[in-house]
Amino acid sequence: MNAVRRTTRSLPGLLLMACALALVALTALAPRASAVTGVSAIADALRKNPVYVDPAAAAQLSTADADSLARQVKDANKPLFIAVLPADYPTKNLFTDLRTATGITGLYAIRLGDRFDARADSSVLSRTAVQNLVTSVQGESAKAQLTDFTDRALTNMGGKAPSAWGGGSAGGSGVSSTALIAIGAVVVAGGAGAYALVRRGRRRHEEEQRAALDRLRVVVDEDITAFGEELDRLDFHPAEPRADDAMRADYERALNAYDQAKSAMADARRPEDVRAVTQALEDGRFSLAQLAARREGRPLPERRPPCFFDPRHGPSVTDAIWTPSGGAPREVPVCAADAARLADGRDPAIREVDTDYGRRPYWDAGPAYGPWAGGYFGGGILPGLLLGTALGGWMSAPAYAADYGTGYGDFGADGYQGGDVSGADFDPGDFGDFGGGGDFGGGGGDSGDFGGGF
Repeated sequence: MNAVRRTTRSLPGLLLMACALALVALTALAPRASAVTGVSAIADALRKNPVYVDPAAAAQLSTADADSLARQVKDANKPLFIAVLPADYPTKNLFTDLRTATGITGLYAIRLGDRFDARADSSVLSRTAVQNLVTSVQGESAKAQLTDFTDRALTNMGGKAPSAWGGGSAGGSGVSSTALIAIGAVVVAGGAGAYALVRRGRRRHEEEQRAALDRLRVVVDEDITAFGEELDRLDFHPAEPRADDAMRADYERALNAYDQAKSAMADARRPEDVRAVTQALEDGRFSLAQLAARREGRPLPERRPPCFFDPRHGPSVTDAIWTPSGGAPREVPVCAADAARLADGRDPAIREVDTDYGRRPYWDAGPAYGPWAGGYFGGGILPGLLLGTALGGWMSAPAYAADYGTGYGDFGADGYQGGDVSGADFDPGDFGDFGGGGDFGGGGGDSGDFGGGF
C-alpha cells in the first residue's frame, strides 16, 4: 500500500521531468532564429559550391533557383561566389573576412535581406565594373537580381573557377568523394553525353565571341568611315603640280591601309581579328600626317601612338598626366586639342561606345575592346595606359588570352588569379574595400556600411 502511494505521489514529478526533457530536446532540434552562421562556415560552403543560401534566408531563393545559379557559374568556369544571408546578418568587415576565410581570388556577391553588394579582386574584375554591375541590378527581387548579376558578371569577369567545384548543390552542402567517383564513372561511360557537353560549351563560347565581335564591328566601322573621310578631306591628287614621289608614297600607303582595314574587318571572325584592323588604321593615319607635313612644308612628325582618348584624333603630339575615375595618375599620349583641354582643366574628348549600361568610355565598355586598343597602341605601352581601368583589369585575367588573344604587353597577370588559392595573403584595398573596412558599401564604394548602392 505504501509502495502504491509512493508511486502515485511521484507521477506528477515524473510528468514534469518528462516535459522538461522533451522541451530541452525540442529546443536543441529546432532551428534557432537568432543563431548566426559564422563566416568560416559560409566560406567552407563556398569553397565547395559557388552559391550559398543561409537557412535563415531560405525564403529568398529556392533550392532549385540556387542550384540553377550554381550550375551556370560552374559551366562558365569563373570564380563567382554568391551568398544569400538574412537581413540582420552582421556586415562589419563581412567581405574582407569572407575573402580571408575562403582564401580564393574571385568576385564575391552577397544578398543580405533586400540589399545587395559585391567585391572582387582586381585581377578578376575592376572596381568600376563591380560598381556598374551592382548598380544595374538594384531594386530587383532576389531571384531576378542574382540571375541578372550572374549573367552580366560572367560575361565581363576574368579568372577560372576553383578546382574544388566538382559538383554539389547550393546552400553549402558538398559532394562526397564516393559521389564524385560515381559521377566520374558515369561520365566516362557516357562518352556521347560528354561529347554533347563539350559541344554545348564550345557553342556557348562561339556565341559569346560572335556577340563581342558584333559590338566591336559597329565601333570599327565608325573608325574606318572616319579614316575614309580624312582621305577625302585631304583632297590630294598624285598628279597635282607640287606632288613628289615621297608624297605619292605617303598617299599610297594611306590608301593601302584603308583597303587593308576594310578587308580585315570583312574577314574578322573573332574579336582578336579586330587588332589587325585598328593597326592598319593607325599606320594609315600616320601616313596621312606625313603627307600633310610635306604638303605644308613642315618638319615630318615623330612616329607616336594615337591619341589615347580617341584614336580617331590621329597621332599624339605629346604626353599628358591624366587620372581616371577611381584610378591612379598616369601619362597618356594626347593630340594637340586634348592637351589644350587638359591644360585648361577641362575634360578631354573621350571616345564613348554603346554598352548595356549606356554610353561608356571604351576602356570601361567590355573585354572585347582589348584587341581594338591593342592594334592602336601596341603591346609595349598598353598596360601602363590601362592601369586601374576596367579594360586593364579584364586583360590581366588569366582567361583573357584564350578569349581575346595575347601579345598586348605585361598586364601583371603573374601571381594569384581568379580561382587560385591565396589564403589570407591578399591586399584588402586591391580586393575592393576602398575605405570601408570591408563593410557593404554599394559595390566597393567608400561608405562604411552595407549600402546596396542606394
